[in-house]
Amino acid sequence: MYLTYQLARAHRRLHAELEARLQAEKISVEQWRVLEILADRAGRSMGALAEQVLMNHPALTKLADRMVASGLIHRVADPDDQRRVLVHITDRGLAIQARLRPIADAHGRRIEETFGASKAAALRALLEDLADGHEALARG
Repeated sequence: MYLTYQLARAHRRLHAELEARLQAEKISVEQWRVLEILADRAGRSMGALAEQVLMNHPALTKLADRMVASGLIHRVADPDDQRRVLVHITDRGLAIQARLRPIADAHGRRIEETFGASKAAALRALLEDLADGHEALARG
């Protein structure tokens, strides 16, 4: 079986489990990722946020539109460059993120408990190496 298929299969299962747990707040995994990144209240450009939440720009724009309409985030002009927009978390978004953090943390702990700490650490290291190696190959 191809490694990329196995990675996609594992991702799909873990994603579905987390999605089910987040449904109590009617928040998707993608929305949760955005809230987690923005929880530091620093604000991000859409490009930087897209990279951090692993989404392409058009998909993130649609998601951000829905999150703005739900009062989870808001956009403001970048004071250093009026052509850019910065995305910030709202107080409502921060409150939801705080309620979701224990759910996500418990999900991560269950995964680690399934494999044990040493295997989980080894998996993290391998995935980091894989991501870093792929980025190096992509740069040429």
